[in-house]
Parts: sequence; C-alpha cells; structure tokens
Amino acid sequence: MGAEDLSDVVGDPAAFEAFYRRHVALVSRFLARRVIDPQMVADLTAEVFHEVIRSAHTYRPGRGSELGWLYGIARNVLANDRRREALRLRAEQGAAGQRPLDDDDIARLEERIDAESAARRLRQALSVLPDDERAVVELVAVDGLSLKDAAAALGIRPGTARVRMYRARRVVRDALGSSQNLTPSRPAVRAVPTELRESR
Repeated sequence: MGAEDLSDVVGDPAAFEAFYRRHVALVSRFLARRVIDPQMVADLTAEVFHEVIRSAHTYRPGRGSELGWLYGIARNVLANDRRREALRLRAEQGAAGQRPLDDDDIARLEERIDAESAARRLRQALSVLPDDERAVVELVAVDGLSLKDAAAALGIRPGTARVRMYRARRVVRDALGSSQNLTPSRPAVRAVPTELRESR
C-alpha cells in the first residue's frame, strides 16, 4: 500500500492489519521511551492505532512519512493522557472491554522498556531545553526521524525545525559531551546525529 492510500486502512481490515503490523513495534518503542509502565505502554499503543482509524484522512505524504505522522499522533495521545489523571482514572474504571495483560505480555513490555533505557537517559539529558526545541531533538536524535518528518510530526515548517535544532546544538553537545557515543539498542538510537553536531 502506498502512502497516498493511507485512508484505505479505515475501510479494509486486511490493509489496517498490514499497516498495524508494519508500525506497531515502532510506536510501542516510541512510547516505551517515554512511559515506564508496561500496561500504560500497551494502552497508549492501542489508543494511537484507534486514533489512526479516526484520522487516516488527515495524512499528507508531502508533509512527511507515515512514521512521522504516527509519531505525531503518539505525541498527541501521550500529551492528552498526561493531561488527564490517567493512572487514577484507569484504575477506577478497570479493564472494561480490555484484555488484561498476562505475565508474558508484561515481561515482553518490561524487556522493551529496559531496551529503551539509553534513550530515556538521553531524553533526561535534553530536559534542560525549551519544550519546542527538545521536541525536535527527540524526534530526530532519539526516534530517528528526518528533520522534515519531525516537522510534520510537530505540525511546524521544516525551516522552523531547522532553527530549533540549531538552537539546541550547543546545549545538547555540552550535556552529552562532544565525544559522547551512545551504544544503540537498535538503529534509531545512535550516536549524536550529524544534525546535532556543531562544526567549528
């Protein structure tokens, strides 16, 4: 299925299943870098794909990749969840209509959370940046998006993303050290990207 056909996932169960299988691991990793509770990672991942069904018609291939669009949805889902008193409300509402996670599910998600610990440490080092600059750096350096896709995920212009990245360079370099090299747990978590290095 091409990017132009993304709205087809809504009406075609086989197309949605293929889309889901293609992206579910990346979306759950994105969330596992930001949330430490396995049940919450599973719930938020499901919520992201529910939102995909509702908003597939909004995807514009010219603004960025499917993954960038999905990360934008995931960021919004996470922000909305954090605005609510999610943990308390979910505990009160119980698991109505949801399959409780079994021990294997929790173990698998705990492994994923552990595998993303380096990325969480990077995010903590970036916490001194203003929110708008940090969001661009996270999407590029931690989540492996291009600047164009990061801009699409944040709903800003690519030029704005480049300016924010430029402003964040010195702070990131100082926080990580110019020779800092993160050992990747997977390809998207890598050494400080070229975009973050400032030439002298």
